[in-house]
Amino acid sequence: MIGRWLAALLIAVFALAITASTPASAARKSSFDHFSTGFPLTGAHTAVACETCHKGAVFKGTPRNCASCHNDVRTNGKPANHIVTQAECDGCHTTRQWVISRFDHMGVTQSCISCHDGVKATGKTANHPQSSNECQDCHTANAFSGARFDHSGVAGSCASCHNGTKATGKTPSHIPSSSVCEDCHKSTNSWAGARFSHTGVTGNCVSCHNGTQATGKSATHLATSNTCEDCHKTAAWVPATFNHSGVTSTCFTCHNGTKATGKNATHLATSNTCEDCHKTTGWTPATFTHSGITSACFSCHNGTKAAGKSATHLATSNTCEDCHKPTGWIPATFTHSGISGACFTCHNGTKATGKNATHLATSNTCEDCHKTTAWVPATFNHSGISGACFTCHNGTKATGKSATHIATGNTCEDCHRTTAWVPATFNHSGISGACFTCHNGTKATGKSATHLATSNTCEDCHRTTAWVPATFNHSGVSGACFTCHNGTKATGKSATHLPTTNTCEDCHRTAAWVPATFTHSGISGACFTCHNGTKATGKSVTHLSTTNTCEDCHRSSAWVPATFNHVAANGTCVSCHNGTRVPGKNATHVTTTDSCDSCHVTTAWLTVRMDHTQTLGTCASCHNGTKATGKPATHIPTTADCGDCHKTVAWLPATFNHTNISGGCSTCHNGTKATGKPPTHFQTTAACENCHRVTAWIPTINYIHSSPAYPGTHAQPLTCNDCHTSNSQSVPYRYAAYTPNCAACHAGDFKTGPHKKYESPTTLNYTVSELRDCTGSCHIYTNSSLTTIKERRNSEHRVSSGEF
Repeated sequence: MIGRWLAALLIAVFALAITASTPASAARKSSFDHFSTGFPLTGAHTAVACETCHKGAVFKGTPRNCASCHNDVRTNGKPANHIVTQAECDGCHTTRQWVISRFDHMGVTQSCISCHDGVKATGKTANHPQSSNECQDCHTANAFSGARFDHSGVAGSCASCHNGTKATGKTPSHIPSSSVCEDCHKSTNSWAGARFSHTGVTGNCVSCHNGTQATGKSATHLATSNTCEDCHKTAAWVPATFNHSGVTSTCFTCHNGTKATGKNATHLATSNTCEDCHKTTGWTPATFTHSGITSACFSCHNGTKAAGKSATHLATSNTCEDCHKPTGWIPATFTHSGISGACFTCHNGTKATGKNATHLATSNTCEDCHKTTAWVPATFNHSGISGACFTCHNGTKATGKSATHIATGNTCEDCHRTTAWVPATFNHSGISGACFTCHNGTKATGKSATHLATSNTCEDCHRTTAWVPATFNHSGVSGACFTCHNGTKATGKSATHLPTTNTCEDCHRTAAWVPATFTHSGISGACFTCHNGTKATGKSVTHLSTTNTCEDCHRSSAWVPATFNHVAANGTCVSCHNGTRVPGKNATHVTTTDSCDSCHVTTAWLTVRMDHTQTLGTCASCHNGTKATGKPATHIPTTADCGDCHKTVAWLPATFNHTNISGGCSTCHNGTKATGKPPTHFQTTAACENCHRVTAWIPTINYIHSSPAYPGTHAQPLTCNDCHTSNSQSVPYRYAAYTPNCAACHAGDFKTGPHKKYESPTTLNYTVSELRDCTGSCHIYTNSSLTTIKERRNSEHRVSSGEF
């Protein structure tokens, strides 16, 4: 009760205060307790005249919500630059003043940039990353800070942000380089894993390769004052060029078998340093003396470390120094003491003098004939002689061939026996002299009395195996052919020979009877006497069928050219004009069963009489632009044959359908060959066939959207222009910031109230941006932690549904 009286007292005091400061119309209403209506007047409303809200003195039914009065009819409403929102006025404003005292983004239907443009509300600052992204792509409605961020949509170079001011730039330890970030760093998620090349790097190698920024000299690196680039290349550490310039310390510091090659296992045991014998330019050649070398010669001269006994060295147990001097291998002292083995072991022509070039070929050992005291005199017999007789019997070592011996390359044993020279076997193999050397009638049989008179030698015609058969040519033969070719000594004229008084050589050559030269001189009788296919060539199988004699057309000097006319020719045209005897139909001739004379005359092939009767094949086999006129350049592209549309009596008129048309619709339907798009046609680059059918342009445009932004078939029938309001392929979305989601068209239909995100500790509703895909999920969570879903709502709004 005390609270009610106190409230009444405050109202009364407030009313008095208004009366003292308001105009008369307001003063009059001060006598009315407006609190009793359930709509107390507060703030600026207390100074408003009654008739401002109660139009026409009607008090009941006056609107109570702000927008019903603040609608530019009763009083001022939202200005033109007001934020586009579905929230009620009192969601942000109070009756005391329009200036916003409380504000959240719930109910705002347009994209962030529509307000955050630097005029209505704070926009991108001067140091904001250059980006084509909308605010909501990175920021939330609750705060600009703590923004989600990725590099998609960023338009500037890396350095425009990563300059150490807007974002992290090159650190003090970064490689000094003129390269921009993206030259090496390719991942926008991490600096690590950068590709690197030395392009753009400034400074010398050690400025980075110092063991801090990049790998420097390893612990095992050569001690040297050289810089990296003196030996290494930027492409790779190895291979590296190298010389000893700048290297400090002794050779052994490196050449110890670890850093570089040291003494190998076969190296001489010595306390000398590398440089005592070797040069830095190469291990070999190296200077060497025996100074400081201990132990016997064989410790080195064993064939491994140094040259030992060669393969030809005498077999002996003596040490090197028994015969050789340290100053040189030769000359060396020598005695036979300690030598074992047969004489030939040494006396083989290599170690010591062996058999000389004139020695008998024998398998006997030295000691079989010779004595150790001297080579001669020596005992001898033929046992063990391995060479041919001629090895000795060559007229020098022993008796050889006599002056009258047959000239031959045969060896003694080819004909003679070792027991006696005669009798001896004989064949012509190996005989090196001419036949006449023996076959002269003295040593052996010569030419008989009936032999052809010739200057040829025996071997010109005969073989050594037998006199007959013998090869023969006319070289060296004298006298006329008939001297031999008389049917007795040699073949004469055959029974079928042409009767002629000519001698053989008039027509024939000594090389062969045929081919023979020939003229018709002295020949009598008709051509057919010989040219009957027996004695000489007659009419060929392909010869024209005619009763003419040879001389009617041909001349004796040559068959061709021959005079010709169709007189006496038998048979049809094609019997000759068949492409074998004479030219027939050429490759481009019209395919037809007509005979030649159906179109052509015998006086000339052209001009011809022609109609389509008896013509075979399709129209295109002739009307291809070669044999006859084909399709013009402007003809409809089609695989159909001419006869499918045209008639043989005339090209026009022609029947037509779309069967076999090979090109796209616009190939013809371009307004030239056939009807194209009318001026009122929807502006699109899509081909005709994407919407129309070849059977008719209309009814029913059959088009399927291929764009992933197309949401699907709406429950409400839509025409193209319902979405494509600008009559073009591009859709001018009303709320472009939400493209391609549902909100791009329906952001203005969004109601904040039904879309709760959570109700504890206070109620928070989703924004349009969060639910831009109306067909997605809209779960209600138990509280502001957003960890537990209280109510699951999925696909509440379907495109195919008749209502939301």
